Amino acid sequence: MFADLHLHTSFSDGTYTPEELVMHARRHGLGAVALTDHDTVEGCARMSAACQQQSLEFIPGSELTAELDGVELHLIGYFIDTKHPRLLEEMAKFQSVRQNRIREMVARLNKMNIPLEADAVFAIANCRSPGRPHVGRALVQAGICATLDEAFERFLKKHRPAWVPKFKISAVDAIALIHEAGGVAVLAHPGLNRSDDVIPLLVDAGMDGIECYHTKHTPSTCERYLTIAEECHLIVTGGSDCHGLNKGKPLIGTIKLPYSHVLELKSKASEIRRTHVTPRPFANPPVL
Repeated sequence: MFADLHLHTSFSDGTYTPEELVMHARRHGLGAVALTDHDTVEGCARMSAACQQQSLEFIPGSELTAELDGVELHLIGYFIDTKHPRLLEEMAKFQSVRQNRIREMVARLNKMNIPLEADAVFAIANCRSPGRPHVGRALVQAGICATLDEAFERFLKKHRPAWVPKFKISAVDAIALIHEAGGVAVLAHPGLNRSDDVIPLLVDAGMDGIECYHTKHTPSTCERYLTIAEECHLIVTGGSDCHGLNKGKPLIGTIKLPYSHVLELKSKASEIRRTHVTPRPFANPPVL
């Protein structure tokens, strides 16, 4: 059995609904999937129900944007309690910052006499955790850009005129928050963020795992992180980072993680609940 532990839906910057994503997962022969939308767990309930209907194992998660020593990092929390009060409280703050970032991007576009309204972006996003792809889609829908790639190249990439920096939680705080919610803290796609130098600091902060298998990791990159994982006693994860049709063809099915890694992830989640979490009734306990 194989897994994909890095997937996004329309509850953040993906284009598939949870139900559509599960159908694609079934079509590609996956047996277990994790939903890792940015700064939200809104889609987890629907994803769980869809997985149950298709006899797929579901792992609730979320991807948080963090920073350590000036390096941007993405940390995924797996097996988090999606009803955890402080987790939801902090995510509400992240979502508010994301919404304000959209307004600032639109304001910068307006200063260039580009007639785009923030409400048009929010209508396309239709979620609490909007991102740059939604601005790009609004620019395409308005006829200002022909493609999403053009929107990013002209306006939305870093150092382009409508780019606005992202809010980043401290990586140390992100790891603590994930643990408090009963989750396993894993560094996502380290090869994309050039984060090797801070990995020892993350380990010292309690990070549990590293995403070695990723669509944009070359075989040599993957091997490098497998070695680091072994040296630092980190669990290994992997996923396609599928965003639906936002980035051209869908990526689901390109990474098939052996199920043995899911078993290690479950074991780590059980350990974290014994050592990090203050006992309390789970409103919607993830199945381990």
